[in-house]
Amino acid sequence: MTSPAATPVSPARFKPAPTPGRRVLAVFASSGAVALLAAVTALFAFFIGNGQTPQTFGQLTGHFLLAGFIAFVLLSVANAAGATRAWFLTLITGFTSACLAALLATTVTAAAVGNPLSGPLFMFVVGSLVSLNLVFILAVIAGEVFLAPKLLRAILDYAPERPSRRIALVRIPATNLDEGLLTHLERRPVDHALADEQWDNYCAALLSEGWETIEVDAAPDLADSVFVEDTVVMFGDLAVLANPGALSRRPEVDAVERAVRSIPGISVASILAPGTLDGGDVLKVGSTVYVGAGSRTNAEGIRQLRALLAPHGYEVVAVPLTKALHLKSAVTALPDGTVIGDPERIDVPSLFPRFLPVVEPEGVAVVALSDESLLMSSAAPQTAAMLSNLGYRVVTVDISEFEKLEGCVTCLSVRVR
Repeated sequence: MTSPAATPVSPARFKPAPTPGRRVLAVFASSGAVALLAAVTALFAFFIGNGQTPQTFGQLTGHFLLAGFIAFVLLSVANAAGATRAWFLTLITGFTSACLAALLATTVTAAAVGNPLSGPLFMFVVGSLVSLNLVFILAVIAGEVFLAPKLLRAILDYAPERPSRRIALVRIPATNLDEGLLTHLERRPVDHALADEQWDNYCAALLSEGWETIEVDAAPDLADSVFVEDTVVMFGDLAVLANPGALSRRPEVDAVERAVRSIPGISVASILAPGTLDGGDVLKVGSTVYVGAGSRTNAEGIRQLRALLAPHGYEVVAVPLTKALHLKSAVTALPDGTVIGDPERIDVPSLFPRFLPVVEPEGVAVVALSDESLLMSSAAPQTAAMLSNLGYRVVTVDISEFEKLEGCVTCLSVRVR
């Protein structure tokens, strides 16, 4: 059932891009930290320099808080525009924001105590840059150069640890399995008993590799329901319920939705009519989501998926599809992001930056069980050997009865990580 173990590879896991809300928080938090640190530093510097006289706080707290607030506003604008991308930009931003904040705050403070806006006041305000406000300016510059980029990046990259989750949704074959839809193959007799046995072995393979299986409620009269992948696509904690392109398959979704909602921490979204989407048309490669635009998935379905995933940092790339039932009937991806498949079934193979052709039709489909191991059909021994030579441990299963119905190893489960 398995090929000999090979040296595994362990690619870095993808982190979805931060949401707009996270970006706003990061900008405000980094700018606010710099401004507050500068105001407090300047205030305590004067307190110590004046012999630790308590009156210092009453005299200068308002001034430095105002200067800090102005600096916060200026830094926020600059950091939102990308000032933290390079050290020299932070240096320029810190110096400019600090000087402007100090000048404005000093002008307001002096005017508030009744000093006329005259020549002496102007000289006092300008001179304060190297006297009253010098420590504040230096603190803003240092904070913007050294603190702001680190804090902003830490907030953008923060991802709370969650318990390891390796769940596979599966669904027992229907009693009328042999009536499943076909588009590119001639119908052949399906052995129901053998199909049940192969499905059991498929589930056993998942269990042996550390995956917990959850059975979606059986649908004895829905011929294609065993191909559960087409009904929902997982993007981390987001489950996108499909709207299958074939009318006969749409009743499959309700039970899948109940199963998905039973998993803690999962949020659910849906593709709505007139949009159609089959999960078998969706191939995830890091932050890129390739979607087959073919007979089962239409333009509106792709548009809806793009809108749902954009806030989560995914880029949706539509792939013309005329030679296969689903995109993942033609291509799938290895854990390192390499797309493997049959170039004869893909309209535009150049859409995939790294494409590795396989020699067997059944070899196009792999399920990434981990960063080091793959699940694939036993009908593709040459492809299994090739992938083993690439450093993967390959687990093979016989799914011949499902392949008669244009199914593959990816179709028979939905992995929830």
